[in-house]
Amino acid sequence: MEQQYDEAVRILNNELQNFPRSRCALSLLGYCYYHMQDFHNASQTYGQLTQACPEVDEYKIYHIQSLMKASNYEEASQVTTTVENPEFTEQVLLLQAAISYEIQLARSILDQCSPEAEERQVFEGALLWKEKRYPEAMKQFTDAMNNAGYQSDLAYNIALCYYSMKSSQYGASLKHIAEIIERGVRDHPELSVGALSEGVGGLQARSVGNTGVLRETALVEAFNLKAAIEYMMKNQEAARDALNDMPPRDESELDAVTLHNQALMEMDEKPTEGFRKLNFLLHQHPSPPETFVNLLLLYCKYGYYDLAADILAENAELTYKCMVPQDYEFLDALILAQSAPEEAYRRFDELSSKHIEALRRGTKNIQDARRQRDQNAVKKYLNEFDEALSKYIPVLMGQAKIYWDMEHYSMVEKIFRQSAEFCSEDESWKLNVAHIFFMQEKFKECIRYYEPFVRKHNDNLLSVTAIILANLCVAYVMTSANEEAEELMRLVEKEEEKVADPTKPVYHLCIINLVIGTLYCAKGNFEFGISRIIKSLEPYERKIGVDTWYYAKRCFLALGETLGKNMILLKDEAFDDIIAFFDAAAQVGKNIQTTISLLDNENAENKRTVAQEARLLKKFFLKMRD
Repeated sequence: MEQQYDEAVRILNNELQNFPRSRCALSLLGYCYYHMQDFHNASQTYGQLTQACPEVDEYKIYHIQSLMKASNYEEASQVTTTVENPEFTEQVLLLQAAISYEIQLARSILDQCSPEAEERQVFEGALLWKEKRYPEAMKQFTDAMNNAGYQSDLAYNIALCYYSMKSSQYGASLKHIAEIIERGVRDHPELSVGALSEGVGGLQARSVGNTGVLRETALVEAFNLKAAIEYMMKNQEAARDALNDMPPRDESELDAVTLHNQALMEMDEKPTEGFRKLNFLLHQHPSPPETFVNLLLLYCKYGYYDLAADILAENAELTYKCMVPQDYEFLDALILAQSAPEEAYRRFDELSSKHIEALRRGTKNIQDARRQRDQNAVKKYLNEFDEALSKYIPVLMGQAKIYWDMEHYSMVEKIFRQSAEFCSEDESWKLNVAHIFFMQEKFKECIRYYEPFVRKHNDNLLSVTAIILANLCVAYVMTSANEEAEELMRLVEKEEEKVADPTKPVYHLCIINLVIGTLYCAKGNFEFGISRIIKSLEPYERKIGVDTWYYAKRCFLALGETLGKNMILLKDEAFDDIIAFFDAAAQVGKNIQTTISLLDNENAENKRTVAQEARLLKKFFLKMRD
């Protein structure tokens, strides 16, 4: 039978207009709101019901449950003290423990519950999980499932425990997730699992709503956890697929965790949407605790330091709830670097000292454990060292970036050399060292760092960031290793030809040619450099975009400036090629803007298109030719 809660709510609200204290209407209305996950209205309705029927303790239980779901724990705690019927004593104790779980007082209350209480085992597991005792928590959930039979929510709890044990247990977590999804698809085909993925480019899949059946299957939780695991394993495409395979719901029906995960997955392709969703979540109570930190980090990543500073100032209380002190100190220094780089450098230096001290302790622990031949201890200390290193690397990068922005590359190199003791095996450290050597034109040294990384990904070159391939090609050219450069470009071209989706442009070869062309222009060989840039953007309809146009036009402007100063002469054929290129760019660039605002708050009138700029450049070069 179809559960038409919306229609029921409308009818019951009309009924309450005539009989505002109707016990039947209020009871049914509260039930409907609760199952629609509108917990705020459910708690209000059950509140009215307990006032109308104060002698019925069952309604108070429903009122407590609704208040808890609405995160109104203080009021829920107060209502628990009004339940007098001894039949509900055990249930009230469990509810008090659940409330206290959110405020760190649950253990003492749980001990008052009967050891035979059906839900105690599950609650014990939840407490152990919160205390980060994951193997013990998993045992409780497994025992509970052995006693009660297979339940999707318990299977999800077990998967979550495996996930919480970090990367070593991701496989076991995915195995439990796969079983949850398989059962959900088999038992409830009406939930349309995968319909959103299949509907891409076609009709929008119809929402299945937030039904009781959907909650029982734990499909939403399972897909979110799967997306998180794939995201942590850097499989961005698989993470997006996991979210798209979720039973379809309208955006207004999405839970906070799904909305948060969608925002993270969208940041690369639709940053405006991602920022909108994270800002919306930040003003909801409750919201995933990661929302605050992720929004700050993303603002900093995209250069919106002023907005990050505003978020920090407006949500001072969240810095204590959602951030560890070292994370706050790091973000504070990162934001400060924009206005007071000297002070920011000093703060980064203090933070680095703390991290280095932790890394030295970790190294000593590993050595001691190896001497004692304690393999379990070695494994434990290695994991702790890796975690400490992952916290130190961003601090090191933030400190180095201050001098990088000043183009003081020798000082950046010095900072990285000082950190080599701990970081020399870290992939991101090695790549950044390569970038530093490249910027200092130490091409042989940068090849030594770029080459092993590229060879490691030879079977999938398109997974390598394009600028790494471009810099390696330039380094080859500058060290007269032209054959290696050409071979690498051929490999990239073959990889691009294999791309299955023709609507999805790939820019690797384009960027390599752009960088090589820019290099020749910088060295004064404009004729060859410009021809390389024009070639890099073919076919124009697929390769001309906001970023590629930005870097291409810089070279044309540099050429224009040199021509204007009468420092070089350009052949007529070269002028003809440039004019023809601008004509083509004007055709394909009518709807391509030359600037992009991630926050979508710029005045549209101030935005120019590639076509407009191409016509202006054409006009200038025609004057130069004449």
